[in-house]
Amino acid sequence: VAFFLIVLALNQALRRWPTAQKLMLLAASYYFYGQWSWVYLGLILWSTLLDYAIGRGLVRVAHPRRLLWLSLATNLGLLAFFKYANFLIANWNGVASVVAPAWHVTPMDVLLPVGISFYTFQSLSYVIDVYRGTSQPRRNLLDYALFVAFFPQLEAGPIVRDYEFFRELDGERRVDAARAQEALVLIACGFMKKMVFADNLARFADPVFDAPTQHGFWDTLLALYAFAFQIYGDFSGYTDIAIGCALLLGFRYPQNFNYPYVAQTLQDFWRRWHMSLSRWLRDYLYISLGGNRHGPARTYIALLLTMLLGGLWHGASWNFVLWGGVHGGW
Repeated sequence: VAFFLIVLALNQALRRWPTAQKLMLLAASYYFYGQWSWVYLGLILWSTLLDYAIGRGLVRVAHPRRLLWLSLATNLGLLAFFKYANFLIANWNGVASVVAPAWHVTPMDVLLPVGISFYTFQSLSYVIDVYRGTSQPRRNLLDYALFVAFFPQLEAGPIVRDYEFFRELDGERRVDAARAQEALVLIACGFMKKMVFADNLARFADPVFDAPTQHGFWDTLLALYAFAFQIYGDFSGYTDIAIGCALLLGFRYPQNFNYPYVAQTLQDFWRRWHMSLSRWLRDYLYISLGGNRHGPARTYIALLLTMLLGGLWHGASWNFVLWGGVHGGW
């Protein structure tokens, strides 16, 4: 709260000097992320510089597809290394223990960088949009760096498109009384969801999930429903706070949750739950796999692959693959 109030005051004080205001917001964003690990701040800097240069190059070179593949390979390669390397090693060791124990590989001692899934997807969406011609490359490196690292949504979204962010950045970004009231209501509701509902529901869910064999049917059933609302309160609460904080700084972000548990179908659910991720998966994965343009069979394959990869994006575990497969199959 102290950090945000300082940033908010500086943001207002620097309104007449847009470049200084942007520099302050970028410095605040790097400081915010660096409080977790200054070392991993280098990953954001690398991703920013690479995709900024690739975005500029896409409209200049004769073979832009090569630059697109360079961005995909680098960004997804880093994501795969930090998020999935030990998952792959564990699966390899599981097979090796049966076939050839001598082939056992020691897991790597690496931390999963906070927010890497989110800022990687955000940066990739910019490169793909420039490649497709739906966005223009950003000339100002400061603007692009702020797009990638802006602190309210850095850790857990929402995943913002480049045109949504730059439209706000290039505008006046005035915060009047109505906007401030809307933002404060969002922040208050977010804290209520997180600290009152989610944290208290965790008291029912966590003991059962930590030791499921020690609890009976009714306790387990209660824990399942408690967790369903706990994860909603955690996630939607966080994004409400992020959207509210961004609004106080002059940026209007898209809604990320829209009453998902009143959905009538599973398709309707994914139009309401983590909506910015659903849009990303639809526009950059499902459509790229063919979408519904090549008959029912290809459509079903595209849907299933999209949800399988979406499940794996959530976590490096076969549980997540199964979860994505169930949603895709349904």
